[in-house]
Amino acid sequence: MPTPTARRSWGDALAIYLKAPVLTMLFLGFSAGLPFLLVFSTLTAWLRSDGVEVAAIGFFAWIGILYSIKFFWAPVVDRLALPGLTRWFGQRRGWMLLAQLTIATGLASLAHLDPVGHLPLVAMFSLLVAFGSATQDIAIDAFRIESAPDDMQAAMASTYIVGYRGGLIAAGAGALYVASMVSWKAAYLCMAALVLVGVVTVLLRPEPERLSLSTQLIHEPRVRAFLRASRGRPDWLRRLGAWIIGAIVCPFTDFFTRYRRQALWLLVFVAVFRISDLAMASMAHPLYIDLGFSLATIANVTNVFGIAMSILGGILGGLLVARYGIGPLLVFGATATALTNLLFVVLASTGDNLAMLVTTIIGDNLSNGLASAVFIAFLSSLTSRAYTATQYALFSSLMTLPGKFLSGFGGLVVDAQGYAGFFLLASLLGIPAILLALWVSRGTLLRPAANEA
Repeated sequence: MPTPTARRSWGDALAIYLKAPVLTMLFLGFSAGLPFLLVFSTLTAWLRSDGVEVAAIGFFAWIGILYSIKFFWAPVVDRLALPGLTRWFGQRRGWMLLAQLTIATGLASLAHLDPVGHLPLVAMFSLLVAFGSATQDIAIDAFRIESAPDDMQAAMASTYIVGYRGGLIAAGAGALYVASMVSWKAAYLCMAALVLVGVVTVLLRPEPERLSLSTQLIHEPRVRAFLRASRGRPDWLRRLGAWIIGAIVCPFTDFFTRYRRQALWLLVFVAVFRISDLAMASMAHPLYIDLGFSLATIANVTNVFGIAMSILGGILGGLLVARYGIGPLLVFGATATALTNLLFVVLASTGDNLAMLVTTIIGDNLSNGLASAVFIAFLSSLTSRAYTATQYALFSSLMTLPGKFLSGFGGLVVDAQGYAGFFLLASLLGIPAILLALWVSRGTLLRPAANEA
């Protein structure tokens, strides 16, 4: 992680958004956000409108598990060279292009299927799209971290969030609009064509500079020890063993070697930072409905104000980190996330109040957008440039899993304590994140332990 840097002027902080690596993430963010809804809410809308049973549609939620376990194949994306693609485009760009081809193939295949008559095939190609999307996420995260220094990561994260939201709009409202005006086939073919946004971006931007795989491996003490101990064994076995140690073992040992006793606290911080807003997510829409808001009102407020505030929060987060640094903004983001959950407590107590709903959505999405941009920059600073894909995939998975797990118990808590009690508890879950953010902001964790005197 970087040490605190000198404070930039507001002009310098704004100018960072005009740099090529930062602008690149706008388009790669769009490419990352595009497939997500096409295997979730947009897909379920298509299935239901074509008469697929609700019970069968429910099982499609399991597709999302692929996004939470992507760290399992992240070492392959990090270290395995693709025949032809890696030589021509580089490790990161080659994997991004392969993932984008996978996404486009899956979407185009879905477009030609009748869900009622070919539901297993719909599930198979949906899994293909999700796998390609999760793989693209791994490669894009590594590309982002390796393309610019730490002090640009928050700005890159914020433009990524803006692009990602744009992809969600295209795959959500855009696909539904095309489906209503033309057909579902046309909608999914249009979405497959939009994958070209990511493809063109990858082709236009250079591959980040990084050491070759053989150079990285030979500098790993554990790899050298294995090669010394395995002398006399077949060359293919030694190469395979060196690759496994370098790709799978070393990314984990590297993190604990660099941060030593701090490593466990850092992992705890990663796990709890977003637990407050993720834990309450499952009960937000049920609250709106039970308060008496119409579906149209919910859609308009959450889409218009929610997306706008999330984008604004992301941009604001990147700007403030460029001006003040990561540490203070981690405290601010963690505190704002916990406090804005209290708006849901007020909303639950005031009932069908449109002004309060708008205020809640604005506050919640603004704080989440800001906190997400800041935390992405923080996770990027934790990541070693030698193991970007593997380590970042692990961090991002750890960041979401605890909150998603707790979110599943939301209905039970609401039944027992009511909505106000539930959202108050969700807000209190943010206190450990605030305390750990204060610790980080002191600078104690801003230097790897291995580099300390």
